[in-house]
Amino acid sequence: MQNRPGPDECAPFYQKYIDELPASHILSLLQSQRAEAVALFRSLDKARARHRYAPGKWSVQEICGHLIDTERLFGYRAMCFARGDAGPLPAMDENAYVANAAFDDRDLANLVDEYEHVRGATIGFFRGLPEETGMRRGTASGCEFTVRVFPYIIAGHERHHLNVIKSKYLP
Repeated sequence: MQNRPGPDECAPFYQKYIDELPASHILSLLQSQRAEAVALFRSLDKARARHRYAPGKWSVQEICGHLIDTERLFGYRAMCFARGDAGPLPAMDENAYVANAAFDDRDLANLVDEYEHVRGATIGFFRGLPEETGMRRGTASGCEFTVRVFPYIIAGHERHHLNVIKSKYLP
């Protein structure tokens, strides 16, 4: 999983997340991101964690929950494709997921603990894959993906949301 995936390995929508990532070993990046995200989320009090910068926008706490949900989803897709199940797998409606999750009703510390565990499981899963597994393909949301693209999508997606938090929620 050390080689950066090409644009033919995922839906075009996700390429913007991959393009934002620095050139580094992806599992090391996921590890350092975990520390950064945990520090950020743990630094927030209840009011800041539930703050919305505009009506209809998610709270910071909901963004944390969204990161957990999407990481689980992308990890599941990677596992399916790595194990030879090429799909097709359904799309995710992130707004419906957040609306039905009640993330703001949860204790932020508990949510951050869950995030840490999910990220640890993600790193462990990708660390354990044989290199040749990375090029296996499958279909999700009507698009074709390789296994090796998912840790990059996870990292880029998180980077995007943490940048939004820093710029719009925590001026």
